[in-house]
Amino acid sequence: MNTILITGGAGFIGANFVRHWRAHHPEDEVIVLDALTYAGNRESLDGVEGIDFIEGDIRDFDMVYKLVGNRGVDRIIHFAAESHVDRSIDGPDVFIDTNIIGTLSLLKAAKAHWLDAGGGRPHRFHHVSTDEVYGSLGPDDPGFSETTPYAPNSPYSASKAASDHLVRAYHHTYGLEVTTSNCSNNYGPYQYPEKLIPLFILNALHGKNLPIYGDGQQRRDWLHVTDHCMGIDLVISNGRSGEVYNIGGGAEMPNLAVIDTICAAVDQAFETKPGIAEAFPDAAAANGKPSETLKTHVEDRLGHDRRYAIDERKIAGELGYKPARTFEQGLAETIDWYLDNENWWQAVLAKA
Repeated sequence: MNTILITGGAGFIGANFVRHWRAHHPEDEVIVLDALTYAGNRESLDGVEGIDFIEGDIRDFDMVYKLVGNRGVDRIIHFAAESHVDRSIDGPDVFIDTNIIGTLSLLKAAKAHWLDAGGGRPHRFHHVSTDEVYGSLGPDDPGFSETTPYAPNSPYSASKAASDHLVRAYHHTYGLEVTTSNCSNNYGPYQYPEKLIPLFILNALHGKNLPIYGDGQQRRDWLHVTDHCMGIDLVISNGRSGEVYNIGGGAEMPNLAVIDTICAAVDQAFETKPGIAEAFPDAAAANGKPSETLKTHVEDRLGHDRRYAIDERKIAGELGYKPARTFEQGLAETIDWYLDNENWWQAVLAKA
């Protein structure tokens, strides 16, 4: 049995990972640490049994140090981060503070207990990062590999790049057992509605404009969060210490194609699901119009990266990773989830 500390476990990916780990490793003791900022919601863990939830900030070193030591934590899975690019452009300070200083706080506590105390206990610090640290690809460039040079272009991606380097340094300097995963764009249940897919689903349901940055041809690789959690599990369980593994969804497409797929799927839901038109009377589809009529182009955001793509041959070859669903399957599941869990997103929006 392991004692696992999951930071940011009430956020989007973290909450899904808590659910994954509980289901696949029921013997482990699971501690969830989350500061419950705007994007962290205790309700995202409703119904998950056998976890110990602690509200706290990873930047609080004294708290983290005592938690790791007093509870005998031997694995830290680090999700906690500020992650929205637009917010980082408007206010970068909190991204530097949380993503860099917070990660350093966790690394210091881990080193103090796992190495300096001399216990020799097997341990693992897994750091969850993003493909955005690699910068932007040209139209014909190969996908990001684990050896692609870092070239972050936003305050968010710069802060994540710095935290990645700290994790690497603690392994190479002190011998801390670490792994890092860099993922592509996630989507799925419990995602805060500022990100593209949940935002556009909810806007379409409420008949609001679907704002498309620039020409909408920015390309991303889309990864269902459940597949991401499975990939992280493989890295934690079987990945080599000190290594980086890129996790992708195998679904690279322009944002405009994603938006068109969302519109078509929402329209399909209105055709097949009883009562949806009564529940969302302002939707274009409830009024005989296709959801695509809500599309509107807006000024592109500053420094918007043009293309991300993932080369996932390393994790596939070493650990057997393969996404379990296509983008169309995952999106249909996601729309169904948002339709079935209105209480969750209404409560989230009410706190915004």
